[in-house]
Amino acid sequence: MEKMLEIGVHLVLDGYTQDTSCIGDLNRVRDFLDTFPVHMGMTKVMEPYVFRYQGGSPQEDGISGIVIIAESHISIHTFPARGYVSVDIFSCKPFDVTEAVRKLTEYFHLVDFCHQVFDRGIEYPKEMPSVIPLVLEERLQNLEKMVHT
Repeated sequence: MEKMLEIGVHLVLDGYTQDTSCIGDLNRVRDFLDTFPVHMGMTKVMEPYVFRYQGGSPQEDGISGIVIIAESHISIHTFPARGYVSVDIFSCKPFDVTEAVRKLTEYFHLVDFCHQVFDRGIEYPKEMPSVIPLVLEERLQNLEKMVHT
């Protein structure tokens, strides 16, 4: 069995909005999960599963949802009383992280956010000098794939 150096990219975004209606609207969250994969060149394999959660207080109430894509998944959790949204996008197929962040900030009217990008996989060498050339080579290959898709 051939082991892969990297199996995917995982974008994690946390943000705040002053327009809490856009993260408190079940249909808007469902629409995001339904249309976002297509805009990012991903393949949706099922309809989004979205539900409203009623916690012990309004601070805990929110909406959660997930859509399974052929490349992996996209999930979201919103807390309208806090104006907070959390989104995870994990894809085995390279995608434009900058464009994904732009679409998220625009769709949910984020006024403050931070994001992290993780390379998923377990076969990375442990020594930093060995890792850098391998990751750079693989990133170049992924960029080439993105150009041709």
